[in-house]
Amino acid sequence: MPRMNTPTAGELRLAQALLFITPALWSVNYLVARWAPGVIAPHALALARWTVAALLLACFCASELAAKRAHLRREWQQFLVLGALGMWVCGAFVYIGARSTSAVNIGLLYALSPVLIAVASALWLRERLAARQVLGVVLALAGTLVILFKGRVEALAQLRINPGDAWVSVAVVCWAAYSLLLRAWPSAFSPLARLTLIACGGIVVLVPFTLWEALAWLPSELSWRSAGLVLAAALLPGAAAYGAYSTMQRVLGAARVGVVLYLGPLYTAVIAWAVLGERIEPFHGLGALLILPGIWLATRR
Repeated sequence: MPRMNTPTAGELRLAQALLFITPALWSVNYLVARWAPGVIAPHALALARWTVAALLLACFCASELAAKRAHLRREWQQFLVLGALGMWVCGAFVYIGARSTSAVNIGLLYALSPVLIAVASALWLRERLAARQVLGVVLALAGTLVILFKGRVEALAQLRINPGDAWVSVAVVCWAAYSLLLRAWPSAFSPLARLTLIACGGIVVLVPFTLWEALAWLPSELSWRSAGLVLAAALLPGAAAYGAYSTMQRVLGAARVGVVLYLGPLYTAVIAWAVLGERIEPFHGLGALLILPGIWLATRR
């Protein structure tokens, strides 16, 4: 495991604040995935999203990239692997899956990712979790399940497995791998510059699949609506959310940061209420009462 510098008090406070901000940024991706069918194809959306995000990020770290260009020869393979996991699979695969599975199924599958990250971090990265942190993970998972099943156990019997679940399941496993490798592999670059290069790696992987998709499967329309979806996905769940996630991992570790995914269903419910007019039910409040203290326990030093 790479040697990590001890974070300052300011960095720790920022990382703890980002724990509650980042899931809100990621929740925008649910809206994009819902509005994208019939407008822009999955791989085209993922490619455009990360191209815009990489260009935006490069504006803030161009001098560092130029100064450390010699390190690119040592780390380019890492950027390619991380880009394939985080930008290709966790981008296009989720958009493909959203075409044939429900939001409940996607949320339930992604709720398993923090558990995978916590277990793998303990076994591989040797990140120790105290008893209170294990309790926090359990509470957050319980709150997520309350929201996903709308407070009714019988809702479990209504779940249906379909091809979309398989696509999302692959994305969940790859997100756990992305999180662990991001923490395990040392880098000479800052989190912002590293994310820029990882996005470039994802673009390289996405290009051939996007061309195949356009020619043999699903074309995309060129319109203001498709451009708006690309910008929304690039700025919020793209550059902003991934940048925050990299910063949190550096300060708090992979296992503790993984629990932010438990906030996804809660934030998605709020956004759906504000944007789509969907109702907020009592079970959302019950889930929040379990998730919020669970994250506090799981991320305490």
